[in-house]
Amino acid sequence: MAVTPVYAIPYVESSDLVANYPGVSESLAEQVEDKLPTYSATAPSSPSVGQVWIDSSGSPIGKVWDGSAWTIFSGAGAANFSDTATGTYTDGGINYKYIIYTGTGTLTITAAGFADLLIIGGGGGGGSRSGGGGGAGGYLSLNNAYFVTGTHTVVVGGGGLGSVGVNENGYTGVASRVYQFYGDGGGAGGGYNTAKGFDGGSGGGGAGISSAGPFLGGTATSGQGNNGGQSSSAAANFPAGGGGGANAAGGNATATVGGVGGAGESSSITGSSVTRGGGGGGGAFGGTGGAGGSGGGGAGVSTNTTATSGTANTGGGGGGGGTPGLGGAGGSGVVIIRVMV
Repeated sequence: MAVTPVYAIPYVESSDLVANYPGVSESLAEQVEDKLPTYSATAPSSPSVGQVWIDSSGSPIGKVWDGSAWTIFSGAGAANFSDTATGTYTDGGINYKYIIYTGTGTLTITAAGFADLLIIGGGGGGGSRSGGGGGAGGYLSLNNAYFVTGTHTVVVGGGGLGSVGVNENGYTGVASRVYQFYGDGGGAGGGYNTAKGFDGGSGGGGAGISSAGPFLGGTATSGQGNNGGQSSSAAANFPAGGGGGANAAGGNATATVGGVGGAGESSSITGSSVTRGGGGGGGAFGGTGGAGGSGGGGAGVSTNTTATSGTANTGGGGGGGGTPGLGGAGGSGVVIIRVMV
């Protein structure tokens, strides 16, 4: 006859008449399926105790539902910090606390383990007089980053200055970091007739140019951003390229409009979606300056005014200057750490 072993999953012996046990195979399948690992970037809904989830949102890592929370069973659990949390929330049945750094400080890890991170470097400054837009600061988003115990220095990179003189480049932003993780500073935008965009977390936009050819945008740090856009050599307006953003490259200039700043990237590490890391728009002699990228990028201008700066603590790039206006400064970066509690 059918046997029910200690784990309450019945099975049919070879001597049994299977027709007498029509529910056994279905029951067995349902119970086994409930215990098989789920490979997904999001946690299963309504889990049962002992259910296994392979979290694929970062480096794949196994977790088991203990009745109240998903517990990592890789030999280490969630990290813990003793610093005052900025906030707490619950998502998908998991409780989190997080801390936001808008300036330099320290992070005290009291239990080694895994944490989620968002690190953004300072945005690059825009160039002057048809200057390229500044690139966004490097955008590093990690799940299950491992921390050892101890006090770790946190550096929040400042935004690069906009150009300080006519025909000058902007300045590259400063990198943000904690422990062994960092987000590069954004590349500066080039100044009129002098330079291509500078390399960085995201690349700066190429400067407007009156001679042959356009200036190219700067190159982004691999995995942290996108390249800057190139300028146009169209007569009279000489628009510059937009700075790269965390989620999109900076726009190339047209004959009359500076390139738009690349779009930023959204993150819900604090419990609600926030977009950061927008590139700065390119400037122009005449015509129209390029719009700043979503997520804190400053707009470029076409008049004798200073371009818009990137928004603080977004790593947004500064806009490019107009005729002969100066470029806007890049926005400062940010560091955010989240752990399960």
